[in-house]
Amino acid sequence: MQAKGYRSLAEREGGGFEWGAGWERRPGWVWHSPYGKPGAANEPAVHVNWYEAQQFCQWAGKRLPSDAEWMRAAYTETRSSPPAGFVRGKTYPYPTGDSPDGANHREASNAPLRHQVVGQSRAGVNGLFDMGANVWEWVDSGSGREQVTRGGSWWYGPAPMHRDHRALKPADFYVVYIGWRCVADRAQVIPSKR
Repeated sequence: MQAKGYRSLAEREGGGFEWGAGWERRPGWVWHSPYGKPGAANEPAVHVNWYEAQQFCQWAGKRLPSDAEWMRAAYTETRSSPPAGFVRGKTYPYPTGDSPDGANHREASNAPLRHQVVGQSRAGVNGLFDMGANVWEWVDSGSGREQVTRGGSWWYGPAPMHRDHRALKPADFYVVYIGWRCVADRAQVIPSKR
């Protein structure tokens, strides 16, 4: 956003939202200051709507993952030699494996009751961090005024982390609980001739 001189909708409209007595605008809460004060460089970027997340990924030469791609990465172990606790080809109920343990959610022991910096939770399926809880993640679920978010957030218990949980949100919605991640398509590899 700094490279393009872009101001997010949350910045232009005076701050992002948090749930209080309904959705309440929090002045100064924007992507670089998620709780009204400058955030760490390794915090999830929040207060960004689906369109802005998509634009960021395109600017970075990537894209938002499709819903199916996000689900496969979060729940189905694909590593050829996964560490103990994970089995290649198995689809798990949570991004952390068979249980929600190790994720940043409301019912976790010592939960900070806010998002934490990326990678503080236990590595989960496919060695990925923070696919469950911490912040919801926008996915590309096709065109439309509503888009899917996956994974749950720190605000909730573990139920939204479950693979069967799907949440729709307005695509222009921006709050402290939603972030995103970008994916890149693999380059076509052509074997060299010897």
